[in-house]
Amino acid sequence: MGRMLNVTKMFTRMLPVLAVLLGCATALAQASISSVVTTPQVRAELIAHAPQGVQAGQPLWLGLQLTHQAGWHTYWRNPGDSGLATQLSWQLPEGMQAGDTLWPLPHMITVGNMVNHGFENTVLLAVPVQISKTFKSGTTEVRLQADWLVCKQECIPQSGQFVLKLPAAASIADHGLAFEQLLNEQPLVLSPSTQTAQLNAQGLALQIQGLPPEVQGHALKAYAETPEVLASGLGMQVGGIWQNGVWQMNAPVHRMRSTEPKQLGLLLVDDSQTPAAAWQLKLDIQGKWPEAAPLTVAAEAPSNAAPPASNVSGLLSAMFGALLGGLLLNLMPCVLPVLAIKVLSLSQPSISTAQRRGIGTAYAAGVLLSMLALALLVMGLRAAGSQLGWGFQLQSPWLVAALALLFTLIALNLSGLLELRGNWTGSLAVQMARHPLADAFLSGVLAVVVAAPCTAPFMGASVGIAFTLPAWQGLLIFVCLGSGLALPFTLSAWVPAAARWLPRPGAWMAVLRQALAFPMLLTVVWLLWVFARQTGAEAAAVLLAALVLLCGLAWSLGLKGKSAWWVRAVFVSALCGLLWLAQPAMRQFSAADSATSVSESQWQAWSEERVGKALQAGQPVFIDFTAAWCVTCQVNKQTTLRDSRVLQAFADKHVLLLQADWTRRDPAITQALSALGRSGVPVYVLQAPGKPALVLSELLTPDLVLKALADLR
Repeated sequence: MGRMLNVTKMFTRMLPVLAVLLGCATALAQASISSVVTTPQVRAELIAHAPQGVQAGQPLWLGLQLTHQAGWHTYWRNPGDSGLATQLSWQLPEGMQAGDTLWPLPHMITVGNMVNHGFENTVLLAVPVQISKTFKSGTTEVRLQADWLVCKQECIPQSGQFVLKLPAAASIADHGLAFEQLLNEQPLVLSPSTQTAQLNAQGLALQIQGLPPEVQGHALKAYAETPEVLASGLGMQVGGIWQNGVWQMNAPVHRMRSTEPKQLGLLLVDDSQTPAAAWQLKLDIQGKWPEAAPLTVAAEAPSNAAPPASNVSGLLSAMFGALLGGLLLNLMPCVLPVLAIKVLSLSQPSISTAQRRGIGTAYAAGVLLSMLALALLVMGLRAAGSQLGWGFQLQSPWLVAALALLFTLIALNLSGLLELRGNWTGSLAVQMARHPLADAFLSGVLAVVVAAPCTAPFMGASVGIAFTLPAWQGLLIFVCLGSGLALPFTLSAWVPAAARWLPRPGAWMAVLRQALAFPMLLTVVWLLWVFARQTGAEAAAVLLAALVLLCGLAWSLGLKGKSAWWVRAVFVSALCGLLWLAQPAMRQFSAADSATSVSESQWQAWSEERVGKALQAGQPVFIDFTAAWCVTCQVNKQTTLRDSRVLQAFADKHVLLLQADWTRRDPAITQALSALGRSGVPVYVLQAPGKPALVLSELLTPDLVLKALADLR
């Protein structure tokens, strides 16, 4: 316990050094930012158009130009049956304000039995920029963070950080033709701009008035501006009918519809002429939306089924599932070492009953408050449009590296190999007397940090539905999850009988303390493996070298005398040199592809296109939503998915095996999980042609999979 406090103090003293190192790393990363980002699939460039120069009262346009390799495409703001719209986040100097994004006219791209809305070849997404009178003229630097999903047979999430320097008062017109073409193809606002559409058993009946006489009789294509409301590909087969100058079409609703809007933006495109013509309008929707298609869930226990959000029993069921899941999280390898260290602290004879209860309460407070903070963060980011799910923090290689460092130092401290001298020392009793509540609170926070990426049985459906409920109901579910996680230790601290269960203090405590270093080191091995999966072997080697040097630096902080400063300087210099030499590997931290190779020959990388093609061909599909940082996923893989009986059953049923690897952030996988009512992994889906998706239990067993496969016809 006291040794953990020493580690906390050591981190406090190391903060200035770490800040310098982080600054060096940030500077190296920023040095590589330019106006062009090139990947094997896309060339992305930040461009500008200011024919009269950058000054108040004159037009300024900024845009991201994407040039796709043959066969690859990105997506419109409504991507269609799959995909993700390109996101632009502008960072402009004071006195500049970016307007709404101007989108080119999309195309309908067929992939199997799905229709996507997107762009091929070269496309420009642009924004008008308003320059105020307070703008200070001079060389101007504009920045852009862009995220896009590029697809062919597979989909690859990509991103780029762009910077462009605009000269003072000089004309910028090199890309004038591209901006002019984009402006010329912007849709006209139809008159009347708002029209009525009636819901019926077949979908949404469109009767559009006011279209110009020269397009009457032409086949038109229709695009809903909001995703997952109307079916994609409207007008591909039959472009509606004309009657007395009114264009009519019955638009089916989207198969994944989850909203019931009262008003909907619509884009009509006539691409039978060159250039294509387009019109924009709003639909006032009247009538009752049809019921959304139900999702079938199979599990070994009723608690795994996603409860309906609209009734009290459903909420209570989700809360109970979260409580059970939180209890089981204590048995996960990522949580058990932290819990064991805390239980060990209760064996000290110097701790009174009141202190023991205070420690238990502080631990529970740390668990609950950090659990709620993490839930609010995910809810807030999802509400802002980010494609995040439960356990998203371990999708960041930087956080994985930080946790590897933390667990390495704790392991060395527990084993006695990292002894801190001078004013850092103190007996266990003195340290406990000074900081027991703060230490217990921070231990609760640490338990949540390492537990969040795990998905225990019974909690997957509860956490998934929590993000679909009103905020206060979702937070209730997370309170139950945190209560389950905190309950074993808090109960042992509050129940007097628990103290009698604990063995008396003695030499065994030193042995147990040293033994606890080994699960900590095994956790470091796991984190290094996750890091290597995210970034590559070269970056993992850099992290391993950095861990050794940082441990040496931590050790040197306990030395005394003038020579100690020289030793510390050597370690700091070595770290800076490592960061400088490892620039290519460091760039993998933030630019590594989320697409990962699937080692077993039976499995293929997941994509919506592959699912669609298989179902269209009459082949059933089994999808493993997994991640390297998910311990439950790895256990299920070893015990079930590699079981010879299960593999033989897959082969006998000709099941296509797909693996959706969420180790790195992948918006397409996040979107697919959300459609299944889940926000974390593992998730296992068996889908047969013409049948709803069957979601299996997170606690996977061979018998459960074999039973589901036996039901296939």
